[in-house]
Amino acid sequence: MRERRSHLRFDKVFPVYISTDEGMTRGIARNISSAGLFVETREAIPLGDRVRVTFAGEDGTEMTCICDVRYQVALHFGRRDASERTGEGHSRGVGLRVIAYDLNDERPLMATDRAPVMH
Repeated sequence: MRERRSHLRFDKVFPVYISTDEGMTRGIARNISSAGLFVETREAIPLGDRVRVTFAGEDGTEMTCICDVRYQVALHFGRRDASERTGEGHSRGVGLRVIAYDLNDERPLMATDRAPVMH
């Protein structure tokens, strides 16, 4: 099977904060590239919503990107009676497309404004 992805992926897990029109929630970012990422969440985020995702480093540094919700994932596995009572066997997340990086400037850096970077 041919790989459809055209961007390099950084397969490491990062805690993130997701800001929506409804408020803020935490998530776990995975499978990160310059064009997008997958974030495991507790709550569903509607398709097409624009969100701000903030990565917070252990040293206090932060990086925020502005993203569009491109897809949702909700998986249920294991015994039905146990997962309904405890929440175990349940995974939810969203696929996000990065559209800009917030540099705390007048204008966010649009993802299309930057040159590709190879790591």
